[in-house]
Amino acid sequence: LALASVAWIGGGRWLAPTPQAQPQLAELALRQLDGAPAGLAAYQGKPTVINLWASWCPPCRREMPAFAAAQAAHPGVNFVFLNQAEAPPAVTEFLAQQAPSLRNVLLDPAGAASRQMSNRGLPATLFLDAQGRLVDLRVGELSAASLAQRLDTIQAPASGD
Repeated sequence: LALASVAWIGGGRWLAPTPQAQPQLAELALRQLDGAPAGLAAYQGKPTVINLWASWCPPCRREMPAFAAAQAAHPGVNFVFLNQAEAPPAVTEFLAQQAPSLRNVLLDPAGAASRQMSNRGLPATLFLDAQGRLVDLRVGELSAASLAQRLDTIQAPASGD
């Protein structure tokens, strides 16, 4: 039991990120849904949430309503939905049926963001402060409550949210 506890606590600390510079995600070759080039540099200067997802991923699908509500409720936070390696028609069809209100949906055709994050799985959500430092990384499905808690950690206290 003691060994299991040490492994659990140690593993949690090993996986939990400390505030650090944004991974090299800014250098990714991304696309907008219409095929135009895109980059994450456009989202600097505000707290940012980057969600790595795919339409075939059941937890990704389940958390989309919480993200859509949070995006609408927190205009001072950038929400970027970075689809991992799916064809544009599949992404467009999914969004039209399941999440028509999402903004800032980008395509990562090669799934490079997932590889940079060590392929820990989908969904994966990065929480960056306004300076672009990684504050938190969540691999797995987020509930509305856990998303709200993480949003509190990246927003400036004076933001009023």
